[in-house]
Amino acid sequence: MRTRRGAARSAQPSGLTIRARLTLVYGVLFLIAGGVVLGATYLLVSQQLGGDSQGTYKSSATGGAPVGGGPVGDAGSGGPPGAAPPPPEQQFTRSTDGTREGALNALLTQGGIALAAVGIAATLFGWLIAGRMLQPLHRMTETARRIAEAPAADRNLHERIDLAGPEDELKRLADTFDLMLERLDHSFDGQRRFIANASHELRTPLALNQALLEVAVFRRTASEEVRQLGETLLEINNRHERLIDGLLLLARSEHEVLDRAFVDLADVVDHVAELAPRGAVAIEIETAEAPTTGNPVLLERLVHNLVENGTRHNTPEGGWVRVTSRTGADGSAVVEVSNTGPAVPRYEVPSLFEPFRRLGAERPATRTPGAGLGLSIVRAVARAHGGDVHAEPREGGGLTVTVTLPPAREPGDGAPTP
Repeated sequence: MRTRRGAARSAQPSGLTIRARLTLVYGVLFLIAGGVVLGATYLLVSQQLGGDSQGTYKSSATGGAPVGGGPVGDAGSGGPPGAAPPPPEQQFTRSTDGTREGALNALLTQGGIALAAVGIAATLFGWLIAGRMLQPLHRMTETARRIAEAPAADRNLHERIDLAGPEDELKRLADTFDLMLERLDHSFDGQRRFIANASHELRTPLALNQALLEVAVFRRTASEEVRQLGETLLEINNRHERLIDGLLLLARSEHEVLDRAFVDLADVVDHVAELAPRGAVAIEIETAEAPTTGNPVLLERLVHNLVENGTRHNTPEGGWVRVTSRTGADGSAVVEVSNTGPAVPRYEVPSLFEPFRRLGAERPATRTPGAGLGLSIVRAVARAHGGDVHAEPREGGGLTVTVTLPPAREPGDGAPTP
């Protein structure tokens, strides 16, 4: 629970995105630089206007009447009516000071408005540029997310970013990620090939052992002890053969199914139920159309493993296995198998789909003749077809295993018609 909560917290966005932070930093730096330029312009213009006013007055004094002079009692002189006018120098200074202050105020006001408008436009432009510059990162993130959200760890490892562009930091990061994916893909392929090759090579000595044991058991001169020992060894040999067949099927189903055909899971359920052995466990079927596309042999093995698993892990008396097929609300094909049996703790359900993991592994091997690959093969086949499998414990004991597969493709999608 602690790991899931931590993963959920890490998946939630915290704070601003890199694009927003870059845009914010760019906008703030632009406004600071614009403010410094506006302040420097204000100081330079202020000094220039102050020096020009003195030079203008001197040139006016030598060339004629000073600027701003007027008759006695003029309202622009700044004194009361009938009073003597101020000196020409004072009149000129008052006039130039007013003009200077108006020009500086206009510079600050209009310059600030222009700076704010250009700052907003520059911030929007920075947002667009940051988004374009971060597109390679978004592409890498989407590729990594598709691989991480694949139903199996080795799915989608064939994907590559294949980023084009200059040899910069982002290009080197994308190439390094592609190299890592390629090595992981080769590693998983090598593992599957090893399992398949080893399982195939083990078939020959097992077949030879079976032939020798049958010759020894069924000859006329064999004693009763030899017959019992031979039958026990033959049962062990058959169990090993089932184990190898399961490993081969598991290695085969790990690959994505490319050769697909139309399959109605209702027909598969009916066929498997007819071939299932009739014993102490009753098998109930309830079928409805569940069309999908896939490999018929693998899908039949999927249903067979579910029925066999439900029959094997059941109550000694009065047990039942119920198999249903239907079409989901989204058009998907659904097969559900529920059974009676021992109580299954919810925390042990995920481990049942791991290879060689069985509930109650401490039980004697004689009571659990399976190899622990049944549900692992079910999950591998379902994921190879683009679906998934989910299990839930039943109240009173047993499991309910639900397999969901994609709906049948249309004829235009490359799948054959029914």
